[in-house]
Amino acid sequence: QVRLVESGGGSVQAGGSLRLSCIHSGPTGGHCMGLSRQVPGEEREMVAGITNTGTTTYADSVKGRFTFSRDNSKRTLYLQMNNLKPEDTAMYYCAASPRCANGYPSKLFRAWGQGTQVTVSS
Repeated sequence: QVRLVESGGGSVQAGGSLRLSCIHSGPTGGHCMGLSRQVPGEEREMVAGITNTGTTTYADSVKGRFTFSRDNSKRTLYLQMNNLKPEDTAMYYCAASPRCANGYPSKLFRAWGQGTQVTVSS
Protein backbone atom coordinates (compact mmCIF):
# COMPACT_ATOMS: atom_id res chain seq x y z
CA GLN A 1 0.00 0.00 0.00
CA VAL A 2 1.35 3.40 -1.03
CA ARG A 3 1.63 5.92 1.79
CA LEU A 4 2.51 9.60 1.40
CA VAL A 5 3.32 11.98 4.25
CA GLU A 6 3.79 15.68 3.63
CA SER A 7 5.58 18.18 5.87
CA GLY A 8 7.03 21.67 5.69
CA GLY A 9 3.94 23.81 5.37
CA GLY A 10 3.54 27.01 7.33
CA SER A 11 2.85 30.71 7.19
CA VAL A 12 5.07 33.17 5.35
CA GLN A 13 4.86 36.66 3.96
CA ALA A 14 4.63 37.31 0.26
CA GLY A 15 8.01 36.98 -1.37
CA GLY A 16 9.14 34.37 1.11
CA SER A 17 10.07 30.73 0.61
CA LEU A 18 9.06 27.35 1.94
CA ARG A 19 10.18 23.82 1.17
CA LEU A 20 7.65 21.02 1.29
CA SER A 21 8.74 17.42 1.72
CA CYS A 22 6.84 14.26 0.94
CA ILE A 23 8.05 10.90 2.21
CA HIS A 24 6.63 7.95 0.30
CA SER A 25 6.54 4.33 1.31
CA GLY A 26 5.18 1.13 -0.13
CA PRO A 27 5.42 -0.01 -3.76
CA THR A 28 6.29 3.39 -5.30
CA GLY A 29 9.25 2.27 -7.41
CA GLY A 30 8.86 3.83 -10.84
CA HIS A 31 5.84 5.87 -9.81
CA CYS A 32 4.97 9.24 -11.20
CA MET A 33 4.80 11.72 -8.31
CA GLY A 34 3.17 15.10 -7.94
CA LEU A 35 2.18 17.96 -5.69
CA SER A 36 -1.31 19.39 -5.92
CA ARG A 37 -3.09 22.12 -4.01
CA GLN A 38 -6.63 22.91 -3.06
CA VAL A 39 -8.45 25.93 -1.75
CA PRO A 40 -11.78 25.35 0.03
CA GLY A 41 -14.62 25.39 -2.46
CA GLU A 42 -12.36 24.88 -5.46
CA GLU A 43 -11.07 21.85 -7.35
CA ARG A 44 -7.71 20.35 -6.53
CA GLU A 45 -5.09 21.33 -9.09
CA MET A 46 -1.77 19.73 -9.87
CA VAL A 47 1.07 22.24 -9.68
CA ALA A 48 4.13 20.01 -10.15
CA GLY A 49 4.85 16.52 -11.40
CA ILE A 50 7.98 14.40 -11.70
CA THR A 51 8.58 11.12 -13.50
CA ASN A 52 10.65 8.28 -12.11
CA THR A 53 13.56 9.51 -14.25
CA GLY A 54 13.32 13.08 -12.93
CA THR A 55 11.51 14.90 -15.73
CA THR A 56 9.44 17.70 -14.23
CA THR A 57 6.25 19.46 -15.26
CA TYR A 58 4.85 22.65 -13.73
CA ALA A 59 1.61 24.54 -13.86
CA ASP A 60 1.96 27.95 -15.48
CA SER A 61 1.01 29.61 -12.19
CA VAL A 62 4.14 28.31 -10.44
CA LYS A 63 6.63 27.98 -13.29
CA GLY A 64 9.88 29.77 -12.51
CA ARG A 65 9.09 29.95 -8.77
CA PHE A 66 8.68 26.31 -7.71
CA THR A 67 11.22 23.52 -8.12
CA PHE A 68 10.22 19.89 -7.72
CA SER A 69 12.77 17.17 -7.11
CA ARG A 70 13.00 13.63 -5.83
CA ASP A 71 15.64 11.72 -3.89
CA ASN A 72 14.86 8.08 -4.53
CA SER A 73 17.47 6.89 -2.02
CA LYS A 74 15.58 8.74 0.74
CA ARG A 75 12.15 8.07 -0.80
CA THR A 76 11.49 11.78 -0.48
CA LEU A 77 10.12 14.46 -2.76
CA TYR A 78 10.88 18.14 -2.34
CA LEU A 79 8.95 21.17 -3.54
CA GLN A 80 11.01 24.32 -3.15
CA MET A 81 8.65 27.29 -3.32
CA ASN A 82 10.19 30.72 -3.81
CA ASN A 83 8.69 34.18 -4.27
CA LEU A 84 5.46 32.99 -2.72
CA LYS A 85 2.28 34.92 -3.43
CA PRO A 86 -0.99 35.16 -1.46
CA GLU A 87 -2.67 33.16 -4.24
CA ASP A 88 -0.39 30.23 -3.40
CA THR A 89 -2.28 29.85 -0.13
CA ALA A 90 -3.80 26.36 -0.11
CA MET A 91 -3.60 22.87 1.31
CA TYR A 92 -0.85 21.03 -0.55
CA TYR A 93 -1.16 17.30 -1.20
CA CYS A 94 1.38 14.79 -2.42
CA ALA A 95 0.17 12.35 -5.09
CA ALA A 96 1.52 9.16 -6.65
CA SER A 97 0.44 6.90 -9.48
CA PRO A 98 2.05 4.05 -11.43
CA ARG A 99 1.58 6.21 -14.57
CA CYS A 100 1.96 9.78 -15.64
CA ALA A 101 -0.63 11.69 -17.64
CA ASN A 102 0.67 14.90 -19.20
CA GLY A 103 3.53 14.87 -16.71
CA TYR A 104 1.37 14.47 -13.60
CA PRO A 105 0.26 11.36 -11.67
CA SER A 106 -2.65 9.84 -13.56
CA LYS A 107 -5.93 8.85 -11.94
CA LEU A 108 -4.90 5.18 -12.20
CA PHE A 109 -4.48 3.87 -8.64
CA ARG A 110 -3.60 7.38 -7.56
CA ALA A 111 -2.75 7.80 -3.87
CA TRP A 112 -2.86 11.01 -1.84
CA GLY A 113 -1.17 12.26 1.28
CA GLN A 114 -3.00 13.97 4.13
CA GLY A 115 -1.89 17.45 3.10
CA THR A 116 0.05 20.33 4.62
CA GLN A 117 -1.21 23.91 4.82
CA VAL A 118 0.62 26.79 3.20
CA THR A 119 -0.51 30.32 4.03
CA VAL A 120 1.00 33.38 2.35
CA SER A 121 0.12 36.80 3.70
CA SER A 122 0.43 40.04 1.79
